[in-house]
Amino acid sequence: MPRQSISFSKPNDEWLNFQIDSQEYSSKSELVNDLIRQARKQQVHIDWIRAKLEHSERSGFTSDTKEQILKQSKSLLNG
Repeated sequence: MPRQSISFSKPNDEWLNFQIDSQEYSSKSELVNDLIRQARKQQVHIDWIRAKLEHSERSGFTSDTKEQILKQSKSLLNG
């Protein structure tokens, strides 16, 4: 596995350390790899949603632009 050296801001390092201390993860490497896996999965979902929105926009299903729909979706998620 390739090794990397990365720097964290103080708040991020504190959060990472808290996760390790709470035994949620055994190391920062495990935690960072898990975060990257989650981000990659999320990107797959975002790409799927974007494709569906573009298809709907082209088909005339909606008059909203994909930017408008994404903005509405984000505001609903952020509540």
